[in-house]
Amino acid sequence: MKTTHRLLLTAALTLPFAVACKKEEAAPAKAEAPAVPVPTTKDEGAWNTYLTDVVKRNADGALSVYAYTLPAADSPDFAGAYERQLGEAQTAMMRGGVEGTLLAFGSPDSAKSADLAVAALAKAAPDSMKGVRVLFIGDAADSARVEAAVKPTGATYKFVEAK
Repeated sequence: MKTTHRLLLTAALTLPFAVACKKEEAAPAKAEAPAVPVPTTKDEGAWNTYLTDVVKRNADGALSVYAYTLPAADSPDFAGAYERQLGEAQTAMMRGGVEGTLLAFGSPDSAKSADLAVAALAKAAPDSMKGVRVLFIGDAADSARVEAAVKPTGATYKFVEAK
């Protein structure tokens, strides 16, 4: 009698999970939203929307995402924003990376964003970022120097051209 009760209890507890799994399998896949186009102006809000979209599309199961973005170089608080982001990024790089982390760099000014990435990554110890991915969103002309800064850290590099 105890065995029968145990079997019935086990079946009652696992049945809802089995049904839920079948519902997930049967649900149609959601259509992916179209990509946000690259802004044609230096509007900070438009760039934040674009960069957020690119980061989400390239997160690929990242456990945590850290985005280092800058306003346009001619914005009133560019110098302050650059210094704040650089300080945060350098502190993070000195600590080393945690596997599954995505670090993203992007801005309306690709060269300044590349400067930020290179300066921050210079603080990372060799091979201290294995399992970390670095995403640079910018111009192809700036990609090589960011990739060169990523290589000694042991992180994986990915480039998305802002076009």
